[in-house]
Amino acid sequence: MGYKVARASEYLAITGGGIKDIKLAKKSWVYPWQSCTVFDVSPVNYTFEVQAMSSEKLPFVIPAVFTIGPRVDDPHALLLYAMLMSQHDKHSNHVNELVQGVIEGETRVLVASMTMEEVFKGTKEFKKEVFEKVQLELNQFGLVIYNANVKQLVDVPGHEYFSYLGQKTQMEAANQAKIDVAEAKMKGEVGSKERNGLTIQNAAKIDAESKIISIQRLGEGTKEEIKVKTEVQVFQNEKEALVAQADAALAIQKAALSQNSRVAEVEAGKAVAMREAELQTQVEKMNALTQTEKLKAEFLSKATVEYETKVQEANWELYNKQKKAEAVLYEKQKQAEATKAAADASFYAKQRDADGLVAMATAQGTYIKTLLGAVNNDYSAMRDFLMINNGVYQDIAKTNAVAIRDLQPKISVWNQGGAGVDQGMGSGGMKDIAELYKMLPPVLDTVYEQTGMQPPAWIGTLRGTEPKQLQG
Repeated sequence: MGYKVARASEYLAITGGGIKDIKLAKKSWVYPWQSCTVFDVSPVNYTFEVQAMSSEKLPFVIPAVFTIGPRVDDPHALLLYAMLMSQHDKHSNHVNELVQGVIEGETRVLVASMTMEEVFKGTKEFKKEVFEKVQLELNQFGLVIYNANVKQLVDVPGHEYFSYLGQKTQMEAANQAKIDVAEAKMKGEVGSKERNGLTIQNAAKIDAESKIISIQRLGEGTKEEIKVKTEVQVFQNEKEALVAQADAALAIQKAALSQNSRVAEVEAGKAVAMREAELQTQVEKMNALTQTEKLKAEFLSKATVEYETKVQEANWELYNKQKKAEAVLYEKQKQAEATKAAADASFYAKQRDADGLVAMATAQGTYIKTLLGAVNNDYSAMRDFLMINNGVYQDIAKTNAVAIRDLQPKISVWNQGGAGVDQGMGSGGMKDIAELYKMLPPVLDTVYEQTGMQPPAWIGTLRGTEPKQLQG
């Protein structure tokens, strides 16, 4: 048992009873059941000459000096160093080989991915890369690089790359110096020649400008003289032109007066002829219009009769088609109602009679509402449809026919065309259709007078009556 104290660059590594793993301290009591080891944490310099080869397969030597020691600012790293390295002397071959192996391995791997030019020119970046990669490997031993210095790269015997590179640099510098001297000499000689040339050019330029100015002055004097003479001649010509212009104007006026008198005589004669021609043209136009109107009336009457006949035929075909469609629709509706009624009967058989009556009333209301919606709430149209479906018009016509037959009244015959129309119709189906349409107006008038009911819109509208609209 004793009290141990470590020096400034040392630490105590204590193990044994009462300590879980390793205890690091600068001073501590050490009991008999405990063991204490003192280890130095001061850094050590390691000098190596790393044999490396670039990516071009060129070998060279990298002299390097690394200052490496335990990381004292990190308790975990210091604990790793105490566990793994404290039993060996920091100057022993074991530690030296360990550090050298890590440095040489990482340096060779890094250099193998670089060219000689990159290694030579990027010494600073190369040093940084080596430092970082070596440090990663040393962390697992609790060691830290305090300093790394890569010295001048050295050629391997038989491969004088750096020597030749230095010679190349020297030759380039010497050649550049020669070029600079020659360029300076050239600039001096060229500058001298340029100055002499500029002197001669400026002198010639001044002489030429003097001659030009002298000739310009002479030319300006001659030009002014010619200008004055020209103005005098122009003035004389203008005066002569004015005299000639006055003579020409007088002659023109005389000719114009003579021409006007002759034109007036000719125009008077031609005006009479033109008036006669205009009157004759109007007479011819009136005759043509009369003939045109006559022909138009003749052909228009024929076209009107044909048009009305075709319209009646088309209406009759439309009526037949509508009736057929209505009959099919009515039959489908009745079939649908019958099917629905059968289903409703089986569904509501077990319900009360009152519910059946309510359902029937609701169905009838829906049917009437549907009919009104289909005819846009036109009460007259709905009424006409129901009467047509129920055969009311046919019954009324039969009743009126029997009554008229028994009464033997005076009968008015409606005729919409003469014999010419009947002859145009022929004896075919169109004649029968025309006779049927002739019978409709008195029948419809009689129905309206006795019942107040109008005919359907597709048949026609009686004069003096208007359809009644159901206000919704």
